[in-house]
Amino acid sequence: MTRHGIFIIEEATALTVPVTGYSAVQVVIGTAPVNMLDDPAGAVNIPIMASKAAEAMEKLGYCTDFKKYTLCQTMHVTSNIYQVAPVIYINVLNPEKHKKTLDTAEVTVDSLRAVVETAGVLRDGLTVSASGEALELLKDYTLSYDINGYLVISLVAGGAGAGADKLTVAGNVLDPDAVTKEDIIGAYDPETGKETGMELIRQVYPKFGIVPSVALSPGYSQIPEVGIALSAKMANINGVFKGIALLDLDTEKARKYTDCKDVKENSGFTSEFCYPLWPSFKAGELIFAASAVVGALLTYVDASNDDVPSISPSNKIMGVTGTCLADGTEIIMDQDQASAVNMYGVATAFNSNGWRLWGNYTGAFPAVTDAKYMWLPVRRMFNWQGNTFIQTYISKADDPMNPILIENIVDSENIRCAAYAPDKWAGASIEYTAEDNPVTDILAGKMTFRQHIAPYTPAQEITNRLSYDVSMLKTALTGESGGE
Repeated sequence: MTRHGIFIIEEATALTVPVTGYSAVQVVIGTAPVNMLDDPAGAVNIPIMASKAAEAMEKLGYCTDFKKYTLCQTMHVTSNIYQVAPVIYINVLNPEKHKKTLDTAEVTVDSLRAVVETAGVLRDGLTVSASGEALELLKDYTLSYDINGYLVISLVAGGAGAGADKLTVAGNVLDPDAVTKEDIIGAYDPETGKETGMELIRQVYPKFGIVPSVALSPGYSQIPEVGIALSAKMANINGVFKGIALLDLDTEKARKYTDCKDVKENSGFTSEFCYPLWPSFKAGELIFAASAVVGALLTYVDASNDDVPSISPSNKIMGVTGTCLADGTEIIMDQDQASAVNMYGVATAFNSNGWRLWGNYTGAFPAVTDAKYMWLPVRRMFNWQGNTFIQTYISKADDPMNPILIENIVDSENIRCAAYAPDKWAGASIEYTAEDNPVTDILAGKMTFRQHIAPYTPAQEITNRLSYDVSMLKTALTGESGGE
């Protein structure tokens, strides 16, 4: 067909749109009051994503007994201290395994309502009777739970127990104390193919498309085996990704700040993929593992920085009212003492017109002084860049290894990285060279790029040299020049 005029043909852009995901999505492993759920077994050893704290409470249960039900710490912090989401929860408390007999209890009825003041009472196997007569669920009474996790029995008007002033209750109750470090670390069952505990971190990315780049286990990470295992998981997520484990030092062993060095080293918390913390934090009367608060703080700081982990959480005001040991013993440090804790490679907090997190070092410090291993924000930027590169260019794997593919990756990546300079890092660049890609590699289907990135180190030490200028004094008093 004959055409007449000016025509435009648009060709496909040779650049790839980056896929960055969330930079600090928490995966939290611990215990939850799943007895509150209609199907408790459905919330055991399975990654559960919650887009807000209320959703987590609905899917896992919630009460304020944070020592026994450790996942509730993160639920509270991400709702009442920092509004951050999403969070991935892994509950290992299994009603079939971690339970004990509830001592037969006699409870008082007030306005057709009785409360069993024991957290964790299971509905399955529960019996309720009045004056020796067994009552029937839904017909004579209904069940619910209050904010403390206590079982609430509401008698039905006109039911068999409506006139009772006391009820007798028997059954089973969750036993969080029966949860062991092995439950938290988890395992793979070769017969059933099922995974438990930390092994479930592997499922997060394929299930939700989110890299679980921050891992914590409040109430358990102070156990050396747990902390070491969590660090190892973060060093190799799905065989390709990397993250940071937030680890708590055992406050029963580290009862004062000078104990932190030995406890950290004896616990084996020396990986560049971990961020050791001491002691615990308070918000009013509530006590939290430091990891629960710092996990939410990391997410909040990143979200406020365009979802890039270039800013250290250190010296950021926290929504807490104090520091303490896990048993509630108050700890008050000044900046000098807090800085001494930092020199052990442990982050802490002190009050300076508000409680501030204090510490930029990973667990690798002071044994390792390579910038990309010792500084938390630098380590996280390397993790983030690697994770982002993988997610962005995974679609290019198996494409023909031709100049178009090379140009696509080099140009796309250099443009993407340039957008973050000089704010998020000093700079970054990527190249493809013949030296890195010999014919033998090309024939084997291998291609190598070389990328340089320069994240900023934190301004850990700012010094101002003060001196007495006598010439200024002489000028002020005599009006004469201060020179000789």
